[in-house]
Formats: sequence, C-alpha cells, structure tokens
Amino acid sequence: MGAETVEIDDGELIRRSAHDPEQFAALFDRYARQIHLYAARRLGTQAADDIVAETFLAAFRRRGTYDTSFALARPWLYGIATTLIARHRRQEERMLRALSRTGVDPLPEALADTVTRRVTAQGRDRELAGALASLSRGDRDVLLLVAWEDMSYEEAARALDIPVGTVRSRLHRARKKARNVLGDEELS
Repeated sequence: MGAETVEIDDGELIRRSAHDPEQFAALFDRYARQIHLYAARRLGTQAADDIVAETFLAAFRRRGTYDTSFALARPWLYGIATTLIARHRRQEERMLRALSRTGVDPLPEALADTVTRRVTAQGRDRELAGALASLSRGDRDVLLLVAWEDMSYEEAARALDIPVGTVRSRLHRARKKARNVLGDEELS
C-alpha cells in the first residue's frame, strides 16, 4: 500500500480523500517539511509549526474546491501558507529588520549549513535582510517562492493566485531593489 501511495499524484490523492480522508495524510508527508522550512525562514521556527498546522488544516477543509486536474498540490499549499504568513508578516518584518540591524540571524540551522553560508555570504546577511524587509509583501512573496522554494513562475502564480506576468514584474522589481543593496553581481 505504501508503494501505491507514492505513485499517486497529489490531485488523485485529494480526490480520493473526499471518500477516504486518511488519503490526505500523504500530502502532509510529502510537503510538511518543505512548508515548515519555508515558513521558518520567513517567521521563525515556532511560528512555522503553527503555519504548517494551519496550512494543512485549511487545505483539508478546502480539498473539495481543489482542481484535481493539477497533479501537483505544492503551489496550492504554498499559496495557503503564504496567505497565513501574511497574517504574521509584521513578525517577519521585525525579524528581518533586527537581522539588518544586528547581523544576528535568530533562526537556528545546522552547523555545516551555517559554516558554508557564512563563508560564501561574507557578511551580506544584514544587507540582504534589509533589502527583503524593504520589499512590498507581494514582491517579497514572489522573490522568496522563486528563490527559496525553487518554484517556476507558473507555480508561484498559482500559489499566489496572480497572473504569470505579475510574477515576472514583481520578481523584476524585487531583484532590482536587491541589486541596489547587494550590487549587480549578486543577483544577475
């Protein structure tokens, strides 16, 4: 049964969950960690726990409205998470502004990741945090979905329920603003 669940696409799992709600648990298994990492990077670990729980609860409640012709539910789940994060955005902005002022990242990460990132970033965290904090919520959402979560423009558009052209223009604005802070070579 486990092997069968892995083979089933997200749309089919959601469809099946209408009659067998336990099928929905496979989506949690597939995406909870990714959603948690995304939320933790934006709001901190404690808030991320809540965001994950709220995201999957909202998704479960709305599963009847999901268009099962989409095989991947990832953009839909990220859209829900991003909406919930917006409710916590003041906390995100405070965290980014604190990082910009102090240079101390309040989020824990693995030692190897810390060393690698610190060596390559060479103190640019404060400047990047300042640039992120200065972006509009919409521009920041697009930039982080594309950059951190490796979403295509189409996936980000679906996640945020906006046209692909809007994703492109928001990403362009966000990159331009970040380039002004970090220099052209950082975000080519």
